[in-house]
Amino acid sequence: MRRVAGIDVGGTFTDLLLYEAAAGEGGTVKLAKIPTTADNQAHGVIAAIEATGVLPADLDLIIHGTTATTNAVLERKLARVGLITTMGFRDTLELGRRTRPKPYGLFGTFEPLIPRELRIEIPERMDARGQVVTALDEGAVREAAQKLIADGCEALVIHFLHAYANPAHELRAGEIAREVWPNGYITLGHALLSEYREYERGTTASVNAAVQPILDRYIRRLQGELEARGFKRDLLVMNGNGGTVSARLVARDAAKTVMSGPASGVMAAAATLGQSGLANAITYDMGGTSTDVALIHGGVPEVSAELTIAYGLPIHVPMVDVRTVGAGGGSIAALNAAGMLTVGPHSAGSEPGPICYGRGGTDVTITDANLVLGRLDPGKLLAVKNPVAIEHVRAIVDAKLARPLGLSIEAAASAVLTLGNMHMAGAIRMVSLSRGHDPRDFALFAFGGAGPLHAVALARELALAEVLVPARPGLTNALGCLVADLRQDFVQTLNIGLDLADMGHVATVLAAQRAQGLAINADEQDEIVETVVLHGADMQFRGQTHLIRVALPAGEVSREALQTLFEAAYFRRFQVTLPEIRAVLVNLITSVIGKRRALPLASLIDPDGRKSTADEAVVGLRPLFADGVWHDVKVYQREMLPIGALLAGPAVVQQIDATTIIEPGWRARVDEIGNLRIVAGLA
Repeated sequence: MRRVAGIDVGGTFTDLLLYEAAAGEGGTVKLAKIPTTADNQAHGVIAAIEATGVLPADLDLIIHGTTATTNAVLERKLARVGLITTMGFRDTLELGRRTRPKPYGLFGTFEPLIPRELRIEIPERMDARGQVVTALDEGAVREAAQKLIADGCEALVIHFLHAYANPAHELRAGEIAREVWPNGYITLGHALLSEYREYERGTTASVNAAVQPILDRYIRRLQGELEARGFKRDLLVMNGNGGTVSARLVARDAAKTVMSGPASGVMAAAATLGQSGLANAITYDMGGTSTDVALIHGGVPEVSAELTIAYGLPIHVPMVDVRTVGAGGGSIAALNAAGMLTVGPHSAGSEPGPICYGRGGTDVTITDANLVLGRLDPGKLLAVKNPVAIEHVRAIVDAKLARPLGLSIEAAASAVLTLGNMHMAGAIRMVSLSRGHDPRDFALFAFGGAGPLHAVALARELALAEVLVPARPGLTNALGCLVADLRQDFVQTLNIGLDLADMGHVATVLAAQRAQGLAINADEQDEIVETVVLHGADMQFRGQTHLIRVALPAGEVSREALQTLFEAAYFRRFQVTLPEIRAVLVNLITSVIGKRRALPLASLIDPDGRKSTADEAVVGLRPLFADGVWHDVKVYQREMLPIGALLAGPAVVQQIDATTIIEPGWRARVDEIGNLRIVAGLA
């Protein structure tokens, strides 16, 4: 029996999916969903495993998605970091790109991750071609490292000008620093990101150093907890690029785990779409604290190397391009100073949580609004500490929102949902329209604990043709951990006119990147059934700022072929040809993907629990407020619905991890692998 667990730690819940399969037989799935233990996420992970009734010692593999680094950056709960940099460039991290925290007015503050007094300049200099201008002052490196240790720094960044072109000075400075530094938390800028643009490369290295001790301690703590319970196998950790890496290596490039959780959901969506016959979808993950949206085009998630997690904090490592808005089930609805209704970005989180959780919450949230409108069953809520009467929730909605706004309780709760939906619709437009895609050409892939509650209303707002709700929407991020491949991404800057580029050198760089990725994945060779290597290039016309990424075919690529590929990609994006301007080859990119065993998604719901007809899956009737009136609607148990079942809205489909609302005028069908496919029109 082989047992593999996918575990995702979110801001509100820790989710687990455990897949068990004997050799040559079909598998079964066990699941768990428990409140996240914010003080020590490892405790929640252990509790989730124990909730399945399987011992850690009996697991063959654990794949873990974590928000440890993301939350550390957003909350600025970071390690104390020192920086050694080129003379005259200590303020690069603070000057940035001359933008402002607030686009209008001379106000707004920005605090860099590394304060100025911990940024030390030393004599050294390379030019843009990698030629030495000023020799490295080795004594100054040693003195700077010792000073930063004395100042209480736990992690160190060594970031020199143009190290991407020639890393010799950074490498030597790293050797010197390791002689005196008390731990292994030393980040060399070029080793993490061998790309031009000193500000982005330096900030990425700073984020890496700031979260490296935090992630390392967490992973060590988790491994210790697991080993104490008999787990002796592999622990893989999700990276933000949608792939996994061994826990033994993950802390070295800790910045790559930022957005680990959202990326896992997108990878689960891609796997589900692949088994459902769909190629294009907008993923919509609404959890307890935020909503994440991303684009899958042609079956492949969009990946970007230009994530900015907060103002002044660009992280230029390849990550699944996820956009986040502060609208989740726990988002607080309140009246501002002008008496206007606002929803988010502040969240009630898991402690105290929404009012209906009975954990002491007194602020109205999106979850409370859904409950008041009959969209949630008060007896089926997870994480409820002390049950709260729905009349109590209604009374608070009335006192804090309805009466001040001059509305009925139902109208006020509906307004909360409408405003929250507007925020989420804006994020969906951002990932589609801003890239030249018409959202009407995409299905809406709705997941997260709260996503299916709002998905049909969003689809109606955006004129999307179809909503797909996967079999386990509230556990989709954990599923993403189960289906994620091992993936390594590499970037090397050349920044040279294509007509001057040495194509032999181009081939050498791509081959070296490929070899490096294969070597890293070799540690987990038992998990890999196929290796895919993807090459690409970031290019631009001379004098331009923005880059166009060009996919390169297998084998050597000629200069003429690369020019043709770039011009075609540029025309697809801008519908313009510029034959009179020279192309520039900026970066070479390689992705090495070790594909793991496929998971049969039809096993996510036990077929033995399905009934013969949809009517047999009805477990009750419930009042539902929709389109301004109350309806008495059927409540279906998701696990009982037979394959091929047809449902007419308005209706409620409930399961342990989520509730789906089929709005009036929409109909749903259960497809061959158990997804709910919802479209407009009568059944």
